[in-house]
Amino acid sequence: MRTFGVEEELLIADPVDGMPLALAADILDVASPEGEDSNPDGPSLKSEFKQEQIEVNSLPCRTAKELKAEIRAGRALADSAARIVGARVAALATPPVFHATPTAGNQRYAAMGTEFGLISREQLTCGFHVHVSIESQDEGVAVLDRMRHWLPVLLALSANSPFWMGADTGFASYRTQIWNRWPTAGPMDVFGSADGYRAVLSELLGTGVPLDEGMIYFDARLSRGHPTVELRIADVCLYAEDALTIAVLARALVETSASEWRKGEPPSSTLTPVIRMANWKASRFGVNNQLLHPLEQAPYAAADVAGALLRHIRRALTESGDLALARTGVANILRRGTGERLQRQAYGRRLRLSDVVTAAITSTHQGGERSDASLISI
Repeated sequence: MRTFGVEEELLIADPVDGMPLALAADILDVASPEGEDSNPDGPSLKSEFKQEQIEVNSLPCRTAKELKAEIRAGRALADSAARIVGARVAALATPPVFHATPTAGNQRYAAMGTEFGLISREQLTCGFHVHVSIESQDEGVAVLDRMRHWLPVLLALSANSPFWMGADTGFASYRTQIWNRWPTAGPMDVFGSADGYRAVLSELLGTGVPLDEGMIYFDARLSRGHPTVELRIADVCLYAEDALTIAVLARALVETSASEWRKGEPPSSTLTPVIRMANWKASRFGVNNQLLHPLEQAPYAAADVAGALLRHIRRALTESGDLALARTGVANILRRGTGERLQRQAYGRRLRLSDVVTAAITSTHQGGERSDASLISI
């Protein structure tokens, strides 16, 4: 069974007024006195692009039960340290209230801040990255080529960023719109082989626009430091249960794509601009409206598209023992909505953006309600 793990970027916020707080270094001093990634037996914390966010890294896991424990423990670790310095952490993909800030931290981030101007100053967004193990770079690139048209569904199921700069953007995942201002972000064409993948990276880096390979921000890519495929398209999920659902779906999608490659099945011929349209619809509506069907390239109800994904990866979910979990998780999301719906509901009660952050802090650590898996047909 393939191992999988996650990276969750969490917002550091004032629990009273909801404003982001630049306290990442202080949180790391409290939680990791021996330095980043100093916990070999559980989740670890790491600084990110902005000091107003903290990244939680899980250990590689073999089962969903193991990963669920890692996600919950990681969120608790970050929040416990944040409380000591007068803050809380919330799984919000964009801060409801925010003013552009300089990028502080290491030399690389400072260089990015200088090079990319307002894009860098406004880049306080929190994503959710799933790492799934691969046997080789050839297999990894084959997976990238065969799952690219399914990734917008994961975006829709994770959408958790309706507010930006104090306003309701009308989007379910406005983080996607902000993130796609980076020149290397978004979907990519079929690479064809590991050599083809490396050739694309070489040409992109040769332009001098990305400062290094770490700035290759494809929706999914080969990890630089681990033998994994890294799916990067999702918002950080408000509920830990949803984060686990997305991770389980991602692992099954990788396994399904690898199986197709082993059988000699070619990648989808879906055009990259069409995948970009699918990303846009997922970003705009989440699960509240229609999405582009990955096989039809036409609008279908979100539940139908989610059902198509589950059918596509059913064998892999069954083999890993995750089918019931995935069905129930997707049903939960379709019934109660993603984090964007809770955010809007929290704001609607008193029209206070601070209430959005307060509600998000609670949901980050307590989770959401369960639902009936029969609501989703596969």
